[in-house]
Amino acid sequence: MSPATTAPTAAPVVAVRALSRAYADVVALDDVDLDLHEETIYGLLGRNGAGKTTLMRLLTGQDFATTGTVEVFGGHPLENDRILGQVAFISEGQSYPPDFCVAHVLKAAALLYPNWDESFADSLLEELAVPRGRRVKKLSRGQRSAVGVVVGLASRAPLTLFDEPYVGLDAVARQIFYDRLLADYAEHPRTFVLSTHLIDEVGDLIERVVLLDGGRVLIDEDAEALRGLATTVTGPLDDVDTFAAARQCSHVERLGNVQRVTVHGALEAGDRRWAEELGLTLEPVSLQQYVVRATTQATTQGSSEPEDSDRRGAPEPRVIPEGTR
Repeated sequence: MSPATTAPTAAPVVAVRALSRAYADVVALDDVDLDLHEETIYGLLGRNGAGKTTLMRLLTGQDFATTGTVEVFGGHPLENDRILGQVAFISEGQSYPPDFCVAHVLKAAALLYPNWDESFADSLLEELAVPRGRRVKKLSRGQRSAVGVVVGLASRAPLTLFDEPYVGLDAVARQIFYDRLLADYAEHPRTFVLSTHLIDEVGDLIERVVLLDGGRVLIDEDAEALRGLATTVTGPLDDVDTFAAARQCSHVERLGNVQRVTVHGALEAGDRRWAEELGLTLEPVSLQQYVVRATTQATTQGSSEPEDSDRRGAPEPRVIPEGTR
């Protein structure tokens, strides 16, 4: 992974303000404010229906906002050739003209993207075992996904958005994609946005996390900072209660006299010594676990106490409030 980014000073590549998008009685995006900066790999995360694809469609001029504004490279992307030539949007199930073979797709991409690298595209096709002369409609699902990956990477577009086009790839092909993306990003820095459910797989690539939930931005934070913001504490119920009582916690699991709690906030050396004295096990929370638990916590705010809540007077850990991060 590239070094952690410093505080951005240049104008953002993408600036979204008070953005909402509603379809009949469904609100896909709700008052979103968001900046995306240059030379950063973003992870756009969230459950199905969180608003990720809608946001990407608005950024690429494929949909209209209900309210709010979208600026990409300083202008509105809708029917704006200057902007759209700098943006590549690759989605799952990407459609192509029915008679196009792979070579036609690459030729069209070369005309669309000023930074197109034909030799890079050819090497990617070979690595991903995609036949250049075969019609796209005759390709397997994995090969069609690979075509999208090739176009997205070889476009060298200053803003490249991948909306899970790689889910059809097998594990080997996905690893090739991750490796080539990271290597090419190091040589040709630009802004990538990866929308994915495979968070653990892309965790080492992501530099900043944008988590959507219910159409709102729940987290917009440096990925490295997030990795140090939560720890899983496991041990005897009363000892975990003692350690966690003054902390913000979530994801409480209990089995008999054993308790497992996610503690939010960085732990100091003294905290770790105390946990060791109590015989507690400390485990770092992965980026995927953090995202899942943050989303679950937002969804279940105000719900009833978990089962097995007979605590014999032990102090309750404080559950992290919605929006705290």
